Amino acid sequence: MPGRRWFVWLVPGICSLALAGCNPFSDAESMTDEYLARLARVLETAQVAEGKLPEASIPPRRRERTLALPELDLGMLDFLSLYGCELQYVVGERNSVMGKVMQPINQLRYEVRFIRAAEACLPEVDDEGLTDALEAAIESKRASLPLAVWNATWGTEEIERQFTLSKGYYPVSETGNPASDLVRDLARLNLQVDSLLSQNLDVSLDNLGEIHQRWQADVLAGQAINSARLLISTLNAGSRILQARLEEQPLCLNGRPNNQSDIVQSFFFSIYIGKIQPYMSQVSRARDSLIEGFAELARHQTTVMPASFMPWYQRHLAADVDSSLWQQLDQAIDRHTRHWQDLLAQCGLRPGA
Repeated sequence: MPGRRWFVWLVPGICSLALAGCNPFSDAESMTDEYLARLARVLETAQVAEGKLPEASIPPRRRERTLALPELDLGMLDFLSLYGCELQYVVGERNSVMGKVMQPINQLRYEVRFIRAAEACLPEVDDEGLTDALEAAIESKRASLPLAVWNATWGTEEIERQFTLSKGYYPVSETGNPASDLVRDLARLNLQVDSLLSQNLDVSLDNLGEIHQRWQADVLAGQAINSARLLISTLNAGSRILQARLEEQPLCLNGRPNNQSDIVQSFFFSIYIGKIQPYMSQVSRARDSLIEGFAELARHQTTVMPASFMPWYQRHLAADVDSSLWQQLDQAIDRHTRHWQDLLAQCGLRPGA
């Protein structure tokens, strides 16, 4: 009997895995490989090659992401550095050797400090020419502040590390959220960015260094993108396997369950629902929290976003454009779910019915 034949096949396979001490479902790549192999065997259908993963890339090169900030006239800076208010010290630091090679995060801090100090100094100035120069400097610095904000977020080296595609897949985790620290950082950072872009400078930037360090030490955003690609490829291959079975003789004659349908249903619940779907949910949660946090960070800065960055943003972060990986993942999930429903419906076993 077909059902007994597959039962005989499954038991030795399970035992051999136990003896080998190997769990193919503890790792994303081996999990998806195992799912497709078992799916083809359970359905008595030829396995379908997954093919290449959907296209993805790292962010554009740093020189393409970094925006040039207009510099104030050096003579004006030298003059302001001699004036007796705190602006003197801010400008002096900028004119130092270290100030001329500022990292983006320190450049942003300087721009904010300059505006604050210049505005505080303005009431103390009694020279009309100097007042005009100082007001012009403040206006220029406020106008270019969004450029400094962009450079301190998307123009950094640390963001490249966060989105590397060379560190594998999003971890298979039964509990907790591996990206919780990053998500918390992004929520706070987006509030800070919103404040700065609204010209509200009463916001602390002390945490930016810690955020950048976490971006440097972590690679979860890139891993989430890799896992989206892996799931798209796996689910589309699985849908082709299911479609091939749907085009054959129905799994159940007259809609009545049999031994074969019992095995298929057991596989559906134990492997697809029990193993694959939880990982799909983990990746979807990473999209809704981690990736969406970065998407918001980019979306709020579209007025200064470099043209070369927009296609990368739409492909890897956005969820509402046709070219988005995340739309492709949603489509692959919907297609695969429908195929499973159609197959099990042949036996009156349609999930949710």
